Amino acid sequence: MRPITRLLVANRGEIAVRVMRTARAMGMGTVAVFSDPDADAPHVRAADEAVHLPGAAPAATYLRGDLIIDAARRTGATAVHPGYGFLSENAGFARDCEAAGLIFVGPPSSAIEAMGSKLAAKELMARAGVPVLGSETLDGGGSEELLAAAERIGYPVLVKAAFGGGGRGMRVVRDPGQLEDAVGGARREAASAFGDGTVFLERWVESPRHVEVQILGDAHGDAVHLFERECSIQRRHQKIVEESPSVAVDSALRERIGAAAVTAARAIGYVGAGTVEFLLAADGGFHFLEVNTRLQVEHPVTEMVTGLDLVRLQLLVAQGAPLPDEVRTARISGHAIEVRLYAEDATAGFLPASGTLHRFRIPELDGVRVDSGVDDGSVVGIHYDPMLAKVIAWAPTRLEAAQRLASALGAAELHGVTTNRDLLVRILREPDFLAGRTDTAYLERHDPAVLGAPPLDPLTLRLHAVAAALAAQASRRVAAPVLPTLPSGWRNNPSALQEIDYDCGERRIRVGYATDPFTVTVDGEPLTGARAHTITPGDVDLELDGVRRRVRVHVAGGAVHVDSALGASVLHEVERLPEPESAAPTGSLRAPMPGGVVRVLVEAGERVEAGQPLVILEAMKMEHTVHAPHAGVVAEICVHVGRQVETGTVLAVVEAET
Repeated sequence: MRPITRLLVANRGEIAVRVMRTARAMGMGTVAVFSDPDADAPHVRAADEAVHLPGAAPAATYLRGDLIIDAARRTGATAVHPGYGFLSENAGFARDCEAAGLIFVGPPSSAIEAMGSKLAAKELMARAGVPVLGSETLDGGGSEELLAAAERIGYPVLVKAAFGGGGRGMRVVRDPGQLEDAVGGARREAASAFGDGTVFLERWVESPRHVEVQILGDAHGDAVHLFERECSIQRRHQKIVEESPSVAVDSALRERIGAAAVTAARAIGYVGAGTVEFLLAADGGFHFLEVNTRLQVEHPVTEMVTGLDLVRLQLLVAQGAPLPDEVRTARISGHAIEVRLYAEDATAGFLPASGTLHRFRIPELDGVRVDSGVDDGSVVGIHYDPMLAKVIAWAPTRLEAAQRLASALGAAELHGVTTNRDLLVRILREPDFLAGRTDTAYLERHDPAVLGAPPLDPLTLRLHAVAAALAAQASRRVAAPVLPTLPSGWRNNPSALQEIDYDCGERRIRVGYATDPFTVTVDGEPLTGARAHTITPGDVDLELDGVRRRVRVHVAGGAVHVDSALGASVLHEVERLPEPESAAPTGSLRAPMPGGVVRVLVEAGERVEAGQPLVILEAMKMEHTVHAPHAGVVAEICVHVGRQVETGTVLAVVEAET
């Protein structure tokens, strides 16, 4: 046994906070590492000690194993927990930790190396008798060799990063003409995210379920599985909804797929917590995808249906303990569902969002757990994954778990950064999801732009705009230097209604109001029967059409954030005397989000077609292509490779054909 006295967590965000919580409960000291943007992050405050990694980009900070090992030495840490992502599946880093006398909380470097290359992993699994999909290596040959490899597999094919995961470095190719660009983009994305741009081709299976099995092994040669999770609902090959157990797995299939996972674990001498991922076909056949040699993002659903703490088990095994009896007697109890709350715009192709998170509040409900790496005031930047939190619900039945989770998310106050909250709530309430009809094509059948759209129905808009106007008047009344005790909006002589305009998305709404007597109009039409029970700058108890609702109002970041039982809205007060804006040239193509320019695909003077790729941006370790909005001529290229741009920056000017 090698006891861990002080644990360094070589990660950031919610997983760092989560690991430290268990480590502290086990009596271990904790050490955080942090980059420049993370200086005030929650994971730094959660640790007993913290060490600065100068810089912002992952390659200069969280991917610098030498700096992390030096931080462990300087703080007296005896072990390193890598979390997930970054260096968690880097065999070289695991070896360096071992060489430095540190306990690496994960499998031995040999197991990581065996699974680090997805190509080598598939060969090993095939020899062990685990079913695998056909694939082709890409050894750097030219276009002809690339096309020939794809033809041998048959279209559609999946271009896939050999090292890493999380949906990065992956492209589905259905046509030979798309292949070369897809391979190039996947290589750049993989190199940025994982430090290795190696990719390969794999047969693409249409609309399977994505089912994975939690495994746990110890240093004494023992290995078990802790049942399955289904992670079929994905965007960009990255999971956003995970649950356990899977509705598609009965007891017989659970035994077969669990046995295959344990076979995989024993084939590589696995130690610690890991996951074996499979594609599950409608006929019950399954194919090996990969072994994630680390803790998974979605591990909480397994914890909630088994009652086990997987981080505690990781730390016990890392200290040399055998698997405890509780893992052998574990049973599935109830149902758990997890969603990943991202800073992104689901209505605009899942573009990542950035900015200051002015308010982050998720209500505490029985059976609901929140694993978060952000809080009020956190800045969401462009350098890291845009996940804000994981929200997990447990209940005796799947329906109850979905209802609890949707309720918690729907009542959350998430202000300042665009999130995928509305998409997640609607998935959890959508009939196909509730019936268990989920697979990897779920978001192809259910348009995220529709599911993820914020509520803009007339009732919600009226309620929220009126509440915003009344709260604004209350705020001005409280701040008034003269007679602040007078009722909001009081006048000693009758006068015209006060009016204020708000923009909400593409809609503009005008609210008129007076409080003595109480009168409200929306777009000039009186709201008969409207009644305000209480009005404060942050809360309005408002009755419309005979229904009384509490509306919460929060002004931050130049916007009015409004939350009620009908949903959440972001309103922007229209200035009465706006400053004239500096106009960009006609045909300007603006950056849809902040990021770095990685490729410029056209030159000034070049003729382009509508939809043609012009510029590729990278943000939060993902590439995003900006296309020509119409056919025309490129009048100007305004950026260069390597430049960092903000949302709205003019990238190019395309003059339309006349």
